[in-house]
Amino acid sequence: MRSILSRHFSRHRSRSLGAVWLALGLAGVGAPALAAPRPNIVCIYTDDQADWTVGVYGNPEAHTPNLDRLAAQGARLTNSLVATPVCSPARASFFTSRYGCEVGILDFITDPGHKAYTPEVGAIGLDARFVTFPEVLAAAGYTNGLVGKWHLGDWTQDPTQRYHPTKHGFQYFMGFTGGGTRTVNAPLEQDGVVAVREGLTGDVLTREGIAFIEGHRDQTFMLVLALRSPHGAWLPVAPEDAAPYAHLDPTIPNPDYPDLNVPSVKRMMREYLSSVSGVDRNVGEVLAALDRLKLAENTIVIFSSDNGFNMGHNGIWHKGNGIWATQKNPPNTKNISGKYRPNVYDHSLRVPAIVRWPGVIKPGTVVGETCSSLDWFPTVVAMAGAKLPAGEIIRGRNLLPLLRGEKVAGWSNDFYAEYSMRVYCRTDIRAWRTPQWKLVRDFLNPRLDELYDLANDPEETKNVIRETRPAVRETIQTLDARIRAEMRRHGDPLLARLEAAEKRR
Repeated sequence: MRSILSRHFSRHRSRSLGAVWLALGLAGVGAPALAAPRPNIVCIYTDDQADWTVGVYGNPEAHTPNLDRLAAQGARLTNSLVATPVCSPARASFFTSRYGCEVGILDFITDPGHKAYTPEVGAIGLDARFVTFPEVLAAAGYTNGLVGKWHLGDWTQDPTQRYHPTKHGFQYFMGFTGGGTRTVNAPLEQDGVVAVREGLTGDVLTREGIAFIEGHRDQTFMLVLALRSPHGAWLPVAPEDAAPYAHLDPTIPNPDYPDLNVPSVKRMMREYLSSVSGVDRNVGEVLAALDRLKLAENTIVIFSSDNGFNMGHNGIWHKGNGIWATQKNPPNTKNISGKYRPNVYDHSLRVPAIVRWPGVIKPGTVVGETCSSLDWFPTVVAMAGAKLPAGEIIRGRNLLPLLRGEKVAGWSNDFYAEYSMRVYCRTDIRAWRTPQWKLVRDFLNPRLDELYDLANDPEETKNVIRETRPAVRETIQTLDARIRAEMRRHGDPLLARLEAAEKRR
């Protein structure tokens, strides 16, 4: 069915995907007959934002009044994790409910001009055969806009532009292709033309997102406002965003970590939190626009991020491709540059997740169950009253019952993560996490294998993988089997290589 739809859509590019669906007589497959008005959906999706950057998540030094208010008006998920703790594969999982290894996106995609760009890596992108939730919503009659960061394939060097967002369910796009852009006066694409847009990039994108809402207020719409902040560089920011931190001596998580460059971490913390406050201010602008346009009551607002962040945690800063925050770096090894600490620490995986849906989600709801970035696809489709596409693999679970305050029988709080780092270093990390234990296997660098007793060591400060206690050895064996079973379930190409190598031994 998808191949037929793709061929038809390519011949009728000016029509919405929903119209094409109807023209093919497939409305009953993807577009349900809805009697009640369907909700609009605004998803504010930030870049490199840890949950600890938000006041309501327990950080009194974070100035985030709008996010705190949003959480008070809806639901806050306290155990929201991402499948891969780096931009491109995390975004692929968000949009497709598939793992990076399944869609062929293992690490962040470099674009022309990036210092690590190679034609091989630059040719990677999200293939059209993988269905995105914007495509499902478009088929159900939604008008979809993406404003901001895409990072799922560069189209500037490809005459077919097969990785452009408008080939993946968005009728409108304004933003940038790569992993980052300037904090101010950034070159941004709109209507197929790239031009410098003056002003702080977060503010420019937010104004454009609000313009999309205003322009589609009489339609049913879905907007993904993918802000570049708080991705580095963090500065400049608006004066009001920096003001709360001007005289702050910030708390850092591991001030006694051996050789930690404490002054550097404190400076970065102030800059990072200032950037987060810029995000919060722009969230407030979006919420105010929904109120002004009288759309708030029928608009779902989702706030989350592509991956978490460390700021001195475990001696590093950054995300899954962590960078040492110590005075000196460890020596280089065969696959690991000494500057980097590849990881799937919880702080790299954990992101804020807040959902407001007036009349459906009770204000002040707190969801403690473990949730995944894979879950947004089936959740958003359910919110829209649409149907999951028949025959497509959907790895995530519908969060809507949890958001409504229901207890879901048999909900597993286990979690699987992966990261095959390919830019700067090489790893093949696969991990299984339970509420008590977390086993991390790097099949390319076994010396980096880790086991943490999360129940007693939630900050992952003590790697106990070498311990000989029977309980530890049994846990390793059990979780290793779960990792391999999950790899097999996903058709992870790494597993076949591992098993072939093990047979040769």
